[in-house]
Parts: sequence; C-alpha cells; structure tokens
Amino acid sequence: MSKILIVEDNALNRALLLAVLKTQGFEILSAENGLQGLELARRELPDLILMDVMLPGLNGYEATRRLKAELLTRHIPIIAVTANAAPAERERALDAGCDGYIAKPIDTRTLPGQVRLFLR
Repeated sequence: MSKILIVEDNALNRALLLAVLKTQGFEILSAENGLQGLELARRELPDLILMDVMLPGLNGYEATRRLKAELLTRHIPIIAVTANAAPAERERALDAGCDGYIAKPIDTRTLPGQVRLFLR
C-alpha cells in the first residue's frame, strides 16, 4: 500500500483529498503547514507528497526545495496543488522541484489516476 502525505492548510480540502485517496486503498498522512509537512516527510518517508503551495509560514515552494535538497527525501515525488492555474504558477512549482502540478478545484474522479502516475 502506497503512503501519501497531504500538506494542505485548508481543512475542507485536506478532508476531501484524504477521503478520495483513502477509498482507493492509499495510506494517508496529513499536515496543516509546511513545517509539519517537512517533519512528517522526513520521519515517514511517504511514497508521494501532495503539496499545497500557499501555506502559512513555510510555503509549499520552500518546503519542496528543502525536501529535494535532502538526500533522504529527494527521491519522493511531490505534486504541487494550487488554486492558481496560470502557466507561470506551474513553472514556479516545477522550478521549486515539484514533479507535477494539479490545479484546484481538484477533479476527484481523475485524482486517483493522476496520483498513480507518480507512484510507478
């Protein structure tokens, strides 16, 4: 069973992601901010991280940069999750080290398939 870390400050969005992915058999961890996300990623070494980019304190871009700079966590695929679907925002996420990008609102029908692409 693959382990997915959801880093999302919005409780409703976090609950939605958790519910959709849990029904698909994934083990889910969650964090409310970038610092919690870093700590959980380092401790639990998930198979994938869904990283909201607009987080309080340490934002998702910086959290991604830090995780990709560390030997222990650099192999973990990170998918940026953001409400801003502009091409410049996508580039910013990829420049920070994200491996993929999902725009909000999240299509719950296609999310499991998108996640599986990064778990291969």
